[in-house]
Amino acid sequence: MEKHFEELIQQVKIALIDADNDHQLNNIKSSFLGKKSELMNMMKKLGSLSADERPRVGKQLNLTKQKMESLIQQRAHEIEKLKYDRTIQAESIDLTMPGLQPQIGGLHPLTQTQRKIEDIFITLGFDIVEGNEIEDEYHNFDALNTPPNHPARNEMDTFYIKRLQDDSNNRLLLRSQTSTVQVRIMENNQPPIKIISIGRCYRNDKPDRSHSPFFHQVEGLCVNDNTTFADLRDILSYFATMMFGNDIEWRFRPHFFPFTEPSAEFDIRCFSCKGAGCSICKQSGWLEIGGAGMVDPNVFDAVGIDSERFTGYAFGLGIDRITLLKYRLPDIRILFENDVRFLKQLC
Repeated sequence: MEKHFEELIQQVKIALIDADNDHQLNNIKSSFLGKKSELMNMMKKLGSLSADERPRVGKQLNLTKQKMESLIQQRAHEIEKLKYDRTIQAESIDLTMPGLQPQIGGLHPLTQTQRKIEDIFITLGFDIVEGNEIEDEYHNFDALNTPPNHPARNEMDTFYIKRLQDDSNNRLLLRSQTSTVQVRIMENNQPPIKIISIGRCYRNDKPDRSHSPFFHQVEGLCVNDNTTFADLRDILSYFATMMFGNDIEWRFRPHFFPFTEPSAEFDIRCFSCKGAGCSICKQSGWLEIGGAGMVDPNVFDAVGIDSERFTGYAFGLGIDRITLLKYRLPDIRILFENDVRFLKQLC
């Protein structure tokens, strides 16, 4: 009987020699220690032995089982070390070889332009504020002195969402300008006020080289008791110089906005044709990047600011168009296409 136990142990040792993975090891364990193994069958037959033989055979069976388990466990440790050595060998690095240059990402041109704008106006003493992209019709139009019959309020120009559950005709919409932020700031703060707000805006425009239904805008507002149009001119002149360089050409062009009076468009000389006229500037030689003007007294009255005492200027600049000019891009739609070739050049 003892000789047979030794033979079982030898069989386990021989089987373990060729085992080099967990699957083979589990098969060996099942064959020699499983419910249908010879050792387990011998344990089941202990009850049929005499009272004198039972203790001796039982002891030999337990010792044999422990020896087998010890051999299998030892081989399991060896397999783990073998797997580790294989991994180290497969992932080894030759330190004498030149390293791999990592792929470094960058900021999108729109983000770069936005941060440059923030830096410029922070140095001029402006605070940065934020507002909601979903606004109501009152803050987007009514408080900005925009009459009910104004074309901008038409559903062909503005993305309306739903009508509010109240007695008014007020509706929710995707804001068409960041001017809504200045209204909310003036509702809750008295002058002096000097802020800019940067964010996304939405208008129902047909996409072309210089227009997009989704765009980014920076809104500026300065209200005090001695603010003049000359201050507005100097601020935007300084901004244009810092953003585009000393040789940039810009101009104010008389215009009309419901919420400013007097009002002006702020234009930059077309980078593509240098003023000769092309398809990008629609043969005008200039590219509009925003509107500006002195805050209309009606806006002050709507938000509870004394229009007899305080004056202020406001401006709204298109960040997308500024980016178009700064990076000499032929089409504003490039900014939203995520073309990796374009992004690698500018990011």
